[in-house]
Amino acid sequence: MTKSVVLSVGRTRDQEEGMSIMGAPRNVRLPAEFDLWFPQGLYLVGEITPVMEYQSAEDKARNRPVRPRTDEASGLPLFRGTFADPAAEKDREKAVTVEFACARQPVPPEQIAGLPFRSVVLEGMTVQPRAETSGQAKWITWIVRATGMKAPGGVASPTSNARTAHKNTGTSEAFERSAA
Repeated sequence: MTKSVVLSVGRTRDQEEGMSIMGAPRNVRLPAEFDLWFPQGLYLVGEITPVMEYQSAEDKARNRPVRPRTDEASGLPLFRGTFADPAAEKDREKAVTVEFACARQPVPPEQIAGLPFRSVVLEGMTVQPRAETSGQAKWITWIVRATGMKAPGGVASPTSNARTAHKNTGTSEAFERSAA
């Protein structure tokens, strides 16, 4: 008769030996709810601009054209905007950079008169964990993407491509949100 030893909660050595350890797939994008991540909403600060690939001094000297950067999952061009999160507890979480992957540059909702920001809701949102380090400090940063944006309680913007860009892994906007 073999005696089993408990190695971890609820598992015996016999069970541990027969198990294979598997980590999460690389670049996994998990579905997320906008209202859970941004309970007080999200506000566009400034404009949406195209994201371009890095160009070295050698490339500039040879007059090579600057190419637009594309999303790895969808192959669509990337556009970037800066957003403000009023519910953020830490200063580093208040400014959020969002990258949109779509065929055309996204058009934000109309600006409300007298306000410097545009309130938006991200559609088709996904999150992706990423490890960050600074010296010996380590924390998880969340890259958040979405397939489009719209006004709160409104209709999606005309360039929102929520169904065409969303694949099994999800795509489109990316922004980093630190969770420490």
